[in-house]
Amino acid sequence: MPVEYKDYYKILGVQRSATTDEIKKAYRRLARQHHPDLNKGADDERRFKEANEAHEVLSDPEKRKRYDQLGPNWERFAQAGRQRAGDGGFEWVYTGTPGAGAGDLSQFSDFFRMIFGDEVDLGGPQARRPGNGRARARASAGEDLESEVEITLVEAYKGTERELQIRRDGGSARTLKVRIPAGVRDGQRIRLGGQGGAGGHGGPAGDLYLRVRVRPHPFFRREGDDIHADIPVALHEALLGGEVTVPTLKGRVSLRIPPETQNGRVIRLAGQGMPRSGGGSGDMFASVKVVLPQKLSDDERRAIETIAERRSSEDVRSHML
Repeated sequence: MPVEYKDYYKILGVQRSATTDEIKKAYRRLARQHHPDLNKGADDERRFKEANEAHEVLSDPEKRKRYDQLGPNWERFAQAGRQRAGDGGFEWVYTGTPGAGAGDLSQFSDFFRMIFGDEVDLGGPQARRPGNGRARARASAGEDLESEVEITLVEAYKGTERELQIRRDGGSARTLKVRIPAGVRDGQRIRLGGQGGAGGHGGPAGDLYLRVRVRPHPFFRREGDDIHADIPVALHEALLGGEVTVPTLKGRVSLRIPPETQNGRVIRLAGQGMPRSGGGSGDMFASVKVVLPQKLSDDERRAIETIAERRSSEDVRSHML
């Protein structure tokens, strides 16, 4: 079966003149996008392996130089054993059975193994680069980490910031300032790309996932993007109507209570809920809780007795039928 040529520059999506930093950046992007721990598709696994292989070659100045020298003659090198080309003195190395004495090279293509032989150390104790000591280990993506942060409902409404202490292997720590967006939900995860565990041998760092916990509020209840609250209303306000001041997450607003408002009636305050990620806000729903007066004066008692004489209890219970 003929050996398939691998265009490592095309695999990483970079120009042939790309700098080492550009190559590393492109590799990290592809490694995160197609990492097998996050994607189970066969195409993702293939592209992850190709990106690793391309990075292995193009991030190493010596390998990159030799790869670039192949040019249109790569098929001739693929047909030979150990030889020296006549144009430029390029020497490629094939030292026998691919993988022999060099750990598991099955993650690399036939093209790579045909050109570079066993020059990659995949962790095997006997892996060596011919005439050059131990080879550089293959790059690997860092571990994804997860942390938890607790905020108030008001902070979830407005958005807030937190400073996190990220402790790495070896005991070193760094401070990371994180912006928590307005409207965040309880249990929602915020992904911080490249802030996780360090990658191995130049591989991309993992990601940090910040799980948000929103503390319950003593007055407001959140349901989706809407806010619910019980609003105490005096008896005379419920009977005669009036304006009451209602707290919201934005601040205090005036709410009109219609005359003869029943206990438990729900009044909608449009746009007074949580911010939505796509724009706009939810609503607030105020549930009226009529507060009965206590310690009645003689005049108040006589007024209520007058009402009682004019309205029998049967009038009240008739609404149950």
